[in-house]
Parts: sequence; structure tokens; C-alpha cells
Amino acid sequence: MLSMKHLASSDANFRPLTPLDLLDRTLEFYGERVGVIWGDHSWTYAEFGSIVARLVGYLRAQGVGAGDVVSVMLPNRPEMVAAHFAIPALGAVLNTLNTRLEPNDLGYILDHADSRIVLCAPETEMALAGCDTPVTRLCSAPGAGDGLDLFSGSVPDMDFAVGIADEGQPISLNYTSGTTGKPKGVVYTHRGAYLNALGSVLALGVNEHSRYLWTLPMFHCNGWCHAWAVTAAGATHICLDKVKPRLITDAIQAHAVTHMSCAPVVLYMLLEHATEPSPVRVRITTGGSAPTPALLAGLSKLGFDIAHLYGLTESYGPATLNDPGDVSDIETRAALMARQGRRHMTAGRARVVDESGCDVPADGQTLGEIVLAGNTVMAGYYRDPEATAAAFRGGVFHSGDLAVMHPDGQIEIRDRAKDIIISGGENISSLEVEKTLYQHPDIRLTAVVAAPHAKWGETPWAFVELVDGSSLTADALDQFCRERLAGFKRPRHFVFGPLPRTATGKIQKFLLRKDALRIARDRGPQ
Repeated sequence: MLSMKHLASSDANFRPLTPLDLLDRTLEFYGERVGVIWGDHSWTYAEFGSIVARLVGYLRAQGVGAGDVVSVMLPNRPEMVAAHFAIPALGAVLNTLNTRLEPNDLGYILDHADSRIVLCAPETEMALAGCDTPVTRLCSAPGAGDGLDLFSGSVPDMDFAVGIADEGQPISLNYTSGTTGKPKGVVYTHRGAYLNALGSVLALGVNEHSRYLWTLPMFHCNGWCHAWAVTAAGATHICLDKVKPRLITDAIQAHAVTHMSCAPVVLYMLLEHATEPSPVRVRITTGGSAPTPALLAGLSKLGFDIAHLYGLTESYGPATLNDPGDVSDIETRAALMARQGRRHMTAGRARVVDESGCDVPADGQTLGEIVLAGNTVMAGYYRDPEATAAAFRGGVFHSGDLAVMHPDGQIEIRDRAKDIIISGGENISSLEVEKTLYQHPDIRLTAVVAAPHAKWGETPWAFVELVDGSSLTADALDQFCRERLAGFKRPRHFVFGPLPRTATGKIQKFLLRKDALRIARDRGPQ
């Protein structure tokens, strides 16, 4: 049967998978629905399609074509959503820039990506002042007249997906956060983005009646591919320029938000600042540290239901999803949500393997590395074949995350390979210690890292950010840990204060390691 030539793919039965087709369908089905809201402005999907077309026309006039990289340094505003379609429509590659990066980091990325042009907002333009790449500033608001205005003017007639001949061609270039050395450029394909977007639509239950609040930066893994997913469903994008508690709670009340995604720090913002329950239940997906019982209980009363995701830039964002479902007991639910769950709808199976590449026993105890394979794993690292080969050794993507496999098929991360603390020959999971610390009601955020020790080699230190108004002392926290942790796992020093975070809410442990090393040296032998 495989040799029958008349069964081969043809124009009649094959079309490259691309998120641009998702936009075409939404314009056809939901053109008159409100597609995007930004402050006091709103646009139907038909009007949003015009914004996309104007951006295509502008970039084409600047000479942007197939294979060119277009960088975008914007907060979560309508043109950022539009860029996810307009740039790929030219066969070009979208490169979203972290709005909190320093000029040196931006210069490195723009040079490495060989960007053709940068689109920015008035508030992000200053960081690009010294770059060699041409910069176009967008207007501060529709009709403001202080930059390129894509909200009005003539609209080019176009078929958004006509230029996509190969579903394996790059659609976006996302740079890792660079917490260890120079950031790497992760390449996504049209095929992978299409599949991950549809996976999110199915996994999160997004539909044409959903209202998605953009609290997750779209520059982070293309908003976990949700820029494409929300559009595919015909749902409403509610754009926020800044992630501030009052803006979030006001938007939830004003627009009856049904879905949002965020880092754990935003969850604590909601808990501390929300004064009244949401008008409808809000489904929140979060990554990073698992929600604590107190957080789950408090947010549930406010109308928020939380699901826990796991993924990396290299996996288009979400690779697994954990939603315990109808588990009413908060302590049980929190324990279940400490796991990273099972594979995302369109992802390959997440495995936990030993050093020889064999699956570890599903006993919830044997430690191994999470490896991924499938349609939603990156194409590779841009201009870095050596790093790509190392990441893909053995035919799988090596995450660097250490985990166990539970009997029910769920994975649970125990640590990053580089975050395991070896004290006196004993392995200490920094995540285990952090999980214990999070049981204290006065702790908002915490991170545990290794600090040098003359006798034990290294010992765990805890950096702690307290909730507002707390008077928790190191002695009291030490006693709390003595009652819950084995002696060798107990933090030997506590440092109180704000924790350094990336723009996506990840705690920058590499900075804390530097602080721990400096403090330990200043203190001398212990």
C-alpha cells in the first residue's frame, strides 16, 4: 500500500500546518465578535485582521521578506498579538524581546538573531537607543500621533497563509533567560506552534465565549503559544500593559475574565489585593513552584481555579498539565498539585530516565532526568549546532530537570540538576526544602541554594521574601524547619528580602548563589 503513488500527498489533501490558518478561520467564523480589548478600546476580529494586514504591509514596505528576523519589544498590547500573525505571514521569523532586558543583553540578542528591524513601544524605546538595528516606534495609543499607528488607514488585501510552503519553517525565535551564560535562541516551527496552540485550546477549555487576560508576557515562549491559541478559539484577548494588582483585579471585574496564565508571584498578588470574588470562575494556569494549601484555599474563595503546568522554552511552553479535578480537600489538592502531571494534549510523553537512557521505575522515589520528544519540541538552537546536538543526544530532548515518576504516570520534579545540594556526601533537594518553607504562612517566596562550607563542602541557605507586615525572625524560621526537616537538610542561614526575578517571574537563583558565596566569604569559616 505504501508504494501506491496515487495515495501520495497533493494540493487536494495536504496543506502545511500553520497558526495563520487559525486566524483565517476565526476571521471567517467570528469576525464580528470582540477579539481584542486594550484599556478603553476594543476591536472585533475583523478589525484585528485589519491591524495584522497593516503590519504586514508596513513590514513589506521596509523590505522584510522570507527568512528575515523581525524583533518586537512590546508589552502585552494589540500590536504584540498582531505581530504573531503578521511577521510569519511574510515568511519571516518573529523574535519577541524581554521588555526588562538591559541594553547589553538586547544588543547581544539582536546581533545574534541578525534582526532586520525592531518594533517597540514608547516606554521600551530607550533600552534600544544604542542598537544598530533599525527601530520603529509604535504609537502610545490609537490616534496619539507619536509613532506608527496600525489602528487606522488603508488595509492591504491578502491571504495570510499563502506564503507558507513548509510547515517545518521557523515561525519564531525565542531566547532563553540566560541564567547560565549567554542566552540561546530557541527556534519554533509553524507545525509545532499550530499543534501546541490547539493543545492549549483543548487542555484549557478555551472557546469563543472565553475572555483571556494577558498577565503572562507574550515575549515568554510566545505567551506559551496562547497568542495563537486564544485567536484559534475565537476568544477575547484582554491586553494589559503592566502586571499590577489593581489593573489585574479591575480587568477581572470589568470583563468577567474566564482564563489567565501567570507566574506564582502573580497568584500572591491576587491573594493579597483582590477584595471581592470574581464575577465568574477564573481558570488560571501557572508554572514554577506548586501552589501552597493557603494559596489554593484563598484563591478558591475568590473564584480562581488553578492548574499547574510544566514546560520550557524548548517545549513551546507547556509540556505537561496537572489539574487534580474535583478534589475538595485543600491539603490533598496541594499535595497532588506539587506534581507536574501528564503530557499536554498535543505533546509527546514526558519520560524520566536514568544515565543510560532507560526509564526509571514508577515508584515515586527513583530520581532521573525528564526527557521530551514529539511535535512540540524545538527545531533546535539558532546558530548553535553543538548545543542542539547535546540537547538532543539519544534522540530525546534533555531538560536538565530531575524528577521521579509516580505509579499513576505523573512526573514530579525534585530539582534542576545544577540545584541539587551535596552536603557531606548527602544529596539535598532544594525544592524539597523550599516546599517545607512554603508551609509557613508568612512566606511569600523562597529559594534555597548551596553555599560553601569548610566542613561539609556546601550547605543549604534559604533566601526568603515575607508577606507584607510579617515580623518572622530567622530563629523562629529555624525552629519551624527543625520540626519538619532532617538535620542535614535544614537551611544553615536565612537571608530576608526581595528575591530577584526575571520578567516572567522566575527566581534568578544564579544571583542568589553569588550572594550566598559573597556573604559566606564575608562571614568566614563557620
